[in-house]
Amino acid sequence: MGIFSRRQSATLEPTSAAGPRTPFPGSAAPGGALDPALRALTGQWTIDRPHSRIGFSVRHAMVTTVRGAFGDYDSTLYFDGARPSESRAEIVIRIASVDTGVEQRDAHLVGRDFFDARRYPEMVFRSTSTVHEGGGTFRMTGDLTIRDVTRPVEMQLDYLGSVLDPFGYERAGFDGTTTIDRTDWGLVYNQRLEAGGSMVSEKVRLQFDISAIRHTAPD
Repeated sequence: MGIFSRRQSATLEPTSAAGPRTPFPGSAAPGGALDPALRALTGQWTIDRPHSRIGFSVRHAMVTTVRGAFGDYDSTLYFDGARPSESRAEIVIRIASVDTGVEQRDAHLVGRDFFDARRYPEMVFRSTSTVHEGGGTFRMTGDLTIRDVTRPVEMQLDYLGSVLDPFGYERAGFDGTTTIDRTDWGLVYNQRLEAGGSMVSEKVRLQFDISAIRHTAPD
């Protein structure tokens, strides 16, 4: 995933024509040869924020799931369709942009009990390796930093296909997921329930639903 570019306001130059591209086939032996069509995707890409989501989900009170997302981030992507090991990603997320749909809950998350955004305003992911596992599935390993604590994480990254959209932009889709234990990064706040268990699960699922647009350098 080396995924993304500076901001949503980045200049995007459309390509000349619109039309569908053939999706990457989903059947291949693990570690098997990459489809030659992926070579055409090699290069730098820019995240399209209105059609993407960098989010999370966590169990609440053991019976329901709370979902949220971060709306403000900088990121860079380089995808190598011939040599996936050369692909790389970096994403810097502004903690204060968290949105779970409940203002009081968002304020609690950015406060000292959880992210302590005044002291640690950013969360950072930097990839360290990418491996093709077969078909359209890759495994990306990287360093995740939260509250100045850095630990390795592994993410499954699925390539969804590419297309030339009606506006002339070359677009590629990726889904990335990983599950972490938030206490490993010092996010230890919790409340115990009378019936047993905890108010907020320690396990957090991170989700990267990405629509990326090929970056074209200005003339």
